[in-house]
Amino acid sequence: MGDQTGIPARLVPLLDQFDFGCERLLGRIDGPVVDSGNGVEVEATPMTDAEYLWEPVPGCWSVRRRADGPGVRATVLVGAGDWGRDSADSPHPVPPPFTTIAWRLAHLSEMLAVRADHANGTHALTKDDYRAGPDAAGATASFSAAAAAWREALLAADETVLDRVGHCTYPHGSDPEEPFIDVIWWVNQEILHHGAEIALLRDLYRDGRFAAGPVGPAAKDHDG
Repeated sequence: MGDQTGIPARLVPLLDQFDFGCERLLGRIDGPVVDSGNGVEVEATPMTDAEYLWEPVPGCWSVRRRADGPGVRATVLVGAGDWGRDSADSPHPVPPPFTTIAWRLAHLSEMLAVRADHANGTHALTKDDYRAGPDAAGATASFSAAAAAWREALLAADETVLDRVGHCTYPHGSDPEEPFIDVIWWVNQEILHHGAEIALLRDLYRDGRFAAGPVGPAAKDHDG
């Protein structure tokens, strides 16, 4: 988990939690093994593109070709490039749409990359600058890069920064109103929350009874 010399003592457990959460998520989606949580390594195969884009129920939100337009109940494809992530203007649809592994992984990577920039970078990036893609390997690499950028922002924080309200100016949340230590805690919860969801979706996909459902952007045409 790296050298932690000079890190504020109250940041150490949060950094450890972040590192382990990212390690388990990357192991779960890329293999070859993942820590089961009790020290036992479990074999994990790399995620395929079909699995990454799998839509287990009708009306999923996912990552889609911009030329195809947004999915059911979405009004916009967020991001830059030829692909974007389904979203909608506030308030979001109720109940919230079920989201694919692609959507969840892109959400995490975008959040980490943009928050890192607004804590320790240009303070200029937005969701519209993030490039989501259609392939699992690219998404995994993007998550690794975004996690490394956020970790660098954490390592740059001293005791004064941890207590500074608005140190992170991330424009899509309450970061400008929160002490940085609270933002760090919240990011960890997002990693743990969505990481568990992605792991469960991998388990469901592995069970052939579920993987026979609609796969990929074409599923946007299913309305129940």
